[in-house]
Amino acid sequence: MQNKEVRLKNSTLFYYSVTEIPVMMGFFPAAVFIPRFYASDVGVPLALVGTYILLARIVDVITDPLMGFVSDRVRTPWGQRKPWVLLSAPVMMLAIYMLFMPPEGAGGSHMLFWMLVLGLGQTMVIIPYWSWGAELSKDYNERSRITGWRAQAGIVGNFATQFIPIMAAVLFAYSTDTKSVLHMVGITIIILMPICVLITVSKVPEPVRPPQDRVKVMDGLKLMITNGPFLRLVIAFMIGQIGLNITTPLYLFFLSDVLGAEDKTPYILSIYMVTSFASVPFWVWLSTRISKHRAYVCAFALIAFAHPFYLLLGEGDVWWMIPVTLLTGFASGGFSQMLPSAMKADVIDYDTLRTGENRAALFFSAWSFAQKSTASIGAAIAMFGLALLGFNAEPGAVNGPGELFGLRFLFSAFPSIFFLGGALIIWNFPITPERQAEIRAEIEARAAKATSV
Repeated sequence: MQNKEVRLKNSTLFYYSVTEIPVMMGFFPAAVFIPRFYASDVGVPLALVGTYILLARIVDVITDPLMGFVSDRVRTPWGQRKPWVLLSAPVMMLAIYMLFMPPEGAGGSHMLFWMLVLGLGQTMVIIPYWSWGAELSKDYNERSRITGWRAQAGIVGNFATQFIPIMAAVLFAYSTDTKSVLHMVGITIIILMPICVLITVSKVPEPVRPPQDRVKVMDGLKLMITNGPFLRLVIAFMIGQIGLNITTPLYLFFLSDVLGAEDKTPYILSIYMVTSFASVPFWVWLSTRISKHRAYVCAFALIAFAHPFYLLLGEGDVWWMIPVTLLTGFASGGFSQMLPSAMKADVIDYDTLRTGENRAALFFSAWSFAQKSTASIGAAIAMFGLALLGFNAEPGAVNGPGELFGLRFLFSAFPSIFFLGGALIIWNFPITPERQAEIRAEIEARAAKATSV
C-alpha cells in the first residue's frame, strides 16, 4: 500500500518552487552564453575556457559536503534549511553581476574567480532547498508533484532568459547579441532573486523532523557509497548530464557557425523551453503509470533518438531545426531534473531505513556536486573538442568544412552515446513503487516505536 498523506496545496507548491526560477536563470546562461562570451568577446582561448570551467568545480569537493553536513546538523530558531537559502541570495546576486557584466579589461582570471563565487552561492541554495523539498512529503507520487512543480519553475526561469531578450528586441529594437543577452538576464536575476527567496522562506513551512540516531560523518559517507540505488541513480544521472552539457555550450556555436543564425538563438531556445515546460505533466503522469525509473528510461531513449538529427542541418536550416528541437525539448522535461529528483527522495528513504537518520542534505550535497561537475565536464569536453578540431571562435573568423562538421558531430550525434548509457544503467532500478511503500512503512513503524519508549 502507498503512504497516504495529505495532498499538498498547489499554492504551497507554487511558493516553494518560485526560488527555482532565478536559480535556473543563473545556471542556463552560465552554461550556454558564458563560454561563447568569454571565448569570443573577452578573448579567452577555448582550451583555457574549458580549463577554467573545470577548475571552478574543484572547490565543490569541499563546499558541497560541508553544506550538506551543516544543513543536516545545525538547528536554528528559523529552521535548518531556510537560513541557508536566505543567505545564498546576496552571494549569487554579486557573482551574477560580476560574471555576466564584467568590467573593461576583465580576462580569464576574472571569469574563474566569479565562477567560483557563483558555485558557492549555488551550493548554499541548492542543497538545503532541494532537501527541504524532499521532506515536504513522504508519498511516492506526491514527491513527483513536488519535483514537477520545481522543474516547471526552473524551465520558466530558463525560458525567461530567452523571452526577455526577444521582448527587448521586439519592443525596443534591443540587440540580441551575447553581451546584451547576458546584461539583460543578469539584471533580471538580481531583481528576482531576493523576491522569490523571501516568498519561499516566508510562505512554506519546514516539516518538523523527529529525534533520530546520529551516524558519524565518515561512517555516513561509507554508508552512502554502499547505497546501491543511490549509486545507480547518480551514475546514470551523471552520464546523461555529461551528454546534455556537451550540447549546452555548443548551442550558440551551432546556431551561429553552422546555421548562420545567431540572432535566432533566443527564439529557438524559447521553443525548447516551452516544449520542455509543457511536457512535465506528461512525465509526472507517466511516472505514476509505469514507475519513475521506467519513465526516466523513456526520456533517455527519446533524446538519444532525436539528437542525431541535428547532424543533417546546415547553413540556413533554421526552420528544419524546430521539429528536432520540439522532440529534444519534450524529452528534457523529464530527463533533466524532474524524474531523477523525484527518485532521489526515495533513495534518501532507503538510507534512513538503514541508518535511522534523515541525511537528506548530505545526499543532496553529493547530488549537487554531481550536477555541477557534470556541467563542467560536459562543457570542458565541448571546449576542448572545438580546440582540438582547430575551431576559431574569434569574431568574424571563417572555419572550414572539417571544423564545421566536427562542431555538428560534437553537438548532435556524440551526446547520444551518453544518453543511451544512462538508460542502460537505470533500466533495473530497484526502488519500485511497491518497494518504496515497504520502506516508508518500516520507517514509520520504527519512529512509532521510538516515540512510545
